[in-house]
Amino acid sequence: MRTTLLALTASLCLALPTFAQDSAPQTPVPVETVEAPALTGLAAVLAENADQIAKPSRQTIGPVIAAIGAAGPGAPAFLEAWADKRVGQRADGAFFLIEKTKDGYALTDPATGADAGTAPKSEISELKPNSGVRGLIASALVEFQLNDPDPAKRRAALDSLARDGGAEHIEPLRAAIDNETDPAIRAQKERLEGLLTIRYGISTERRVAAIEGFGSDLGLDLRGAINPLLVTTRKAFKGAPEGNIAEELRPGRHINEEEAYAILVAEGLAPARLTRAALRAALEANVENGAVAGIPVAELDDPARRDAAYTALEQAGKVPAGATDDEVTAAVAAHRYADLYAEPDAAVTTAAREAMKGIEMKVGVMQAADLGLDALSLASIYFLAAIGLAITFGVMGVINMAHGEFITMGAYTGYVVQLYISDYTTSILVALPLAFAVTFLAGVTMERLVIRHLYKRPLETLLATFGISIALQQIFKNIFGTQARPLTAPSWLDGAWVLNDVVSISYIRIAIFVLALVFLGIFLFVMKRTRLGLEVRAVTQNPSMAASMGINPDKINMLTFGLGSGIAGIAGVAIGLFAKVTSELGSDYIVQSFMTVVVGGVGNIWGTLAGATLIGTLQKGIEWLNPSNTLAAQTYMILFIIVFIQFRPRGIIALKGRAAGD
Repeated sequence: MRTTLLALTASLCLALPTFAQDSAPQTPVPVETVEAPALTGLAAVLAENADQIAKPSRQTIGPVIAAIGAAGPGAPAFLEAWADKRVGQRADGAFFLIEKTKDGYALTDPATGADAGTAPKSEISELKPNSGVRGLIASALVEFQLNDPDPAKRRAALDSLARDGGAEHIEPLRAAIDNETDPAIRAQKERLEGLLTIRYGISTERRVAAIEGFGSDLGLDLRGAINPLLVTTRKAFKGAPEGNIAEELRPGRHINEEEAYAILVAEGLAPARLTRAALRAALEANVENGAVAGIPVAELDDPARRDAAYTALEQAGKVPAGATDDEVTAAVAAHRYADLYAEPDAAVTTAAREAMKGIEMKVGVMQAADLGLDALSLASIYFLAAIGLAITFGVMGVINMAHGEFITMGAYTGYVVQLYISDYTTSILVALPLAFAVTFLAGVTMERLVIRHLYKRPLETLLATFGISIALQQIFKNIFGTQARPLTAPSWLDGAWVLNDVVSISYIRIAIFVLALVFLGIFLFVMKRTRLGLEVRAVTQNPSMAASMGINPDKINMLTFGLGSGIAGIAGVAIGLFAKVTSELGSDYIVQSFMTVVVGGVGNIWGTLAGATLIGTLQKGIEWLNPSNTLAAQTYMILFIIVFIQFRPRGIIALKGRAAGD
């Protein structure tokens, strides 16, 4: 019993602390709160500007784009993806770089570049900035792209700056120059830095140095940077003109009274001029007791009295303000006028004005050189077209009106060759000798069937060849149709040889010039170094004496006519490379070919060359003086040639021998 009592007592003692603990007031134990880490860098910028990024406006998004650009890692990739419409916003407001998949989008964290899983299409809203916002993004990307390891991206950044560069891009561009390793890109950066400095630089010294550094460079981009500095506006002043004055204008000397008063009206310094109709209507409406403002109606025949009456009505508030003639004169005399530069810095405009003087002088010289190249190019075309005619007409004395159709035949031969040979270089190499062969045979056939029966009968020859010309044109239409057919030049003849922004000449015209020189050399070789040439010269000088020496004039005439026709075919291939190949192609050159031969001197190849040069230069010169009317240019050219022939009927270089006695 006692043992049991002791055990019970011990149990109670052990239980007392627990009971006390349960029954005593409990003090809360503080629990440490774990906060989410604060957003930094790009993530913070995106979170702070989520609404503007989701719905951007060109007028307000600029500062946000600038903040993103300065946010550090991930900013360039985010801006590029945003511009490319590869950014999406999840339903919880978070932004991700997105890539479309079959089931939705693959997400990438824009700040870290880490894979963020996938999301269905219903949870992602694609951001689609408009073109204006994309332009601002592109400008912000420039700073990163200027130092991109990829040269193509650096060039693209420079192209973007050339279009939309501003003052904010000057310093990043300067910083990028020192790190550039590519010489061509470095030169492009330095040039663009100079252009931006001219337009947007803050320092006068740097802007002037940039202008002077270009010298008389002819680049259109330089002129595009300098011209806005020299734009002027006309303003009126009550006292001495103020601002960067380009020129002070004096009424009656630089501008008339109407122009001066229009400036006053535009600037709100004077009321609009009163028209005669308005003056008459106002006076008639205010006639009281035979007078207007106290001035008798009978006196209103005098302009000065009419003006005085209207002025009195103005002062009485009965008519709207309007300037009468005397008020216009007084207002104009009370003001001074000047053209003011839009650029306020006088030192900059002075440097720009001097630079433009040098540029304009050099441009004038280059334009003359460009005109000379154009004239030389046209002369080579006329020479190539006229070589054959120089042989048939100049040597044989045959007026071949079908010469133009031989040119057309050569062009169509080139077109047919290209139908079977797809390589344009090979096709042209095949077409040139083939065109010569085709037109040579056509010329020989024509000479045997028609021409040889009409020697020394020029009128009948002219009519016969004219009829053949019409017949050949119709045959061409029946075979090839009336639409222009393409004769494509090889790719290495595409483009132009560009010396600068003023002087350039297409490679096709250079090739024709070279071809003309080649045929000049071939012609001279044939005529001076071969038996055929010797016999042709003999028949040309004296056919009777040549026949007595065993030369067959009939055969020589046939071969000569065929040679001239064959060269016309080669000319057709060359001309067809840049002109439309139609049945009327030859008729566009027949008149110029005859003029070339006649002006140069009948029967002399050097005369033909001189005639082509004269006519080509003359036509280009007249077109330059009257660029809006090429038909008038050709008319003036023909009139000039008519006058020229009156003073020099045998041409520039006359043939000695038979032609001299004809």
